[in-house]
Amino acid sequence: MAHKQHKLGGGQLRPPSHDDGAIYAAIDLGTNNCGMLMARPEDADFRVVDSFSRIVRLGEGLTAGVALRDDAIERTIDALKVCAGKLQRRDVRRVRGVATEACRRATNAQAFLDRVEDETGLCLETISPSQEAGLILAGSAPMLDERSTRALVFDIGGGSVEVMWVGLGADGPTVLDMMSLPVGVVMLAEHRDGGDYAAVLDSLDDALIEFDGLHGISAAIAADDAQMLGTSGTVTTVGALHLGLGRYDRSRVDGLELSFDSIAAVTAGIADMSFDERAAHPCIGRQRADLVGVGCDVLDAICRRWAVGRLWVADRGIREGLLLAMMDDDDALSRRHPATRHGDDAHPSAP
Repeated sequence: MAHKQHKLGGGQLRPPSHDDGAIYAAIDLGTNNCGMLMARPEDADFRVVDSFSRIVRLGEGLTAGVALRDDAIERTIDALKVCAGKLQRRDVRRVRGVATEACRRATNAQAFLDRVEDETGLCLETISPSQEAGLILAGSAPMLDERSTRALVFDIGGGSVEVMWVGLGADGPTVLDMMSLPVGVVMLAEHRDGGDYAAVLDSLDDALIEFDGLHGISAAIAADDAQMLGTSGTVTTVGALHLGLGRYDRSRVDGLELSFDSIAAVTAGIADMSFDERAAHPCIGRQRADLVGVGCDVLDAICRRWAVGRLWVADRGIREGLLLAMMDDDDALSRRHPATRHGDDAHPSAP
């Protein structure tokens, strides 16, 4: 399928060449966050040259069959204008932008995307849950240890939770099956004080049980032939708090290995914080203070269902998957190598 391209000023992107200075850009418009990465190929990976991330809560107040709210649309277009401005200032070879759960649900999603193109010059495509899962896996695949034959990979997003059962082999990771559950942290936060919150979490666990039964995941875990990798703001925040960081540092969180005991200690500490205490924490902040607790509830449900015992934390996902796919298409990368990972004991400052 041909991907829509960025069309600032009505022009087309220049065709791929093979100069080492080529810049690629990826935009991920989620239910909660709007983010962009710009990078140059570098050996088997890439080097980020610019980035942008802003919480926009595009899916605020959104349920199936309901339109995106005007205030959410305005916030999101403002953020996308920043992305467009950054793209205008650089010689970008290729760019791809995608939208996920909020635009899958909303009745006015196409009208919104048309307005985005008119006002920013950015063409975003709404991707399916399976496409989203594939990009998440592609972006986080370097973190997987091929000494196991199976992996559980999950992403706790703003509008949905993706869970993948992945096969690992010589040809790289393959999604054996996946499920997408419309229980992202934005929706859960809006139901946190309602009587149906526990029921929503119960339905999440029911889905995990069914997925487990379909694929014998618990048996693979019991045989020590499965690993677990998590992406998203929830797991990276848990990693940062575990390390006792005074300021979020991606280089220390991405690739961190956490024991389930460490996760439980951090999530219990988050649960004991007031809203103001979460808002004041530099690794959480006011815009995410109401989201991190419900994200931890989802993380706890996953860890209870599948007692792997340890979790790899990946601060990467859709945008990295988009970048790597574009660079692979242009043969701009040398052979990929697994990323370096580090465990709990790698950081003596960890509490």
